[in-house]
This record gives sequence, C-alpha cells and structure tokens, in this order.
Amino acid sequence: MQEKKRFAVIRLRGNVGIREEAEDTLKMLRLHKVYHAAIIDNRPSYLGMLQKVKDYVTWGEINAETLAAMMKKRGRLIGNKKLNDEVIQKYTPYKTIEEFAKAVVEFKAELSDIPNLKPVFRLHPPKGGFKGSKKRSYPDGGELGYRGKAINDLLKKMV
Repeated sequence: MQEKKRFAVIRLRGNVGIREEAEDTLKMLRLHKVYHAAIIDNRPSYLGMLQKVKDYVTWGEINAETLAAMMKKRGRLIGNKKLNDEVIQKYTPYKTIEEFAKAVVEFKAELSDIPNLKPVFRLHPPKGGFKGSKKRSYPDGGELGYRGKAINDLLKKMV
C-alpha cells in the first residue's frame, strides 16, 4: 500500500467550455471558483478525480509550514470569521495553528475536527504571476497537473 500524503489542490481555470463530467468532479472537490484551494489525501478515489480534472487544477504534497500559513491568512469559519489560535485550542488538543497544521499533514488530525471551518481556502492570484501557461501541464512548462513539492512555492505566492 502506498504512503499516505496530503495534497493541496488549486483550481486555475474557469467554467467556459468545461466538460460536464469535469465540472461535476470539481464540485465534488468543492472547487467552485478559480483560485480556490482544498486539502485532500491521496486515497484512490481522490486520485481518480484529480486525473479527471487535471486540465483545470494543479496539485501536490503540501507541507505543514505552508498549511499553517494558509490557515492563518485564509482559513475562515462560517460567518467569514478568521481562524486563530483560540479556536484551535477550543476544539482540538493543540495550542497553535502551527501544531495543528503539522498534525493534519501527519494524519494525526483532520481539518474537519474544527466545527464550522470552511473546507475551501480562497486565494489571491500568485504574486509575480505564473511562470508558465495556464493551458499546459506542469512538466511541459505550464501550470496544470501534478507538481509535487513545488505546490508549496505556488501557495506561498498566493496566500
């Protein structure tokens, strides 16, 4: 069996001309708009979904430091309230967002442990722009598809 990993998935392309099957899959991943990000694991059903929408999203293994930065800056509770250390302490055994993010990446905790936490992070376009085209795959010099650990660099530009 393969090693468990946490993936960050970012939607990079919009709805115009999208196949219905891909649109449904993006809805299941909760990626309704461009520059929305979700955190998933690498179970086979998610990997199949990512292959279906590989022309609209980019994904890779997120590290704890990047997840903590995303949660601090972009984590929202229902009512558009910011996520902070007090909320983490109230609902989990962890003291800070950094500790909780490390536990999530190591599969010792889940984002769903915090009630009312929105499952999607709304990001900015990347500072300095994209390095390649949003219409080509990452290995071909574009931005789409699997990018491994390089997703952390993109997320830091977008938070």
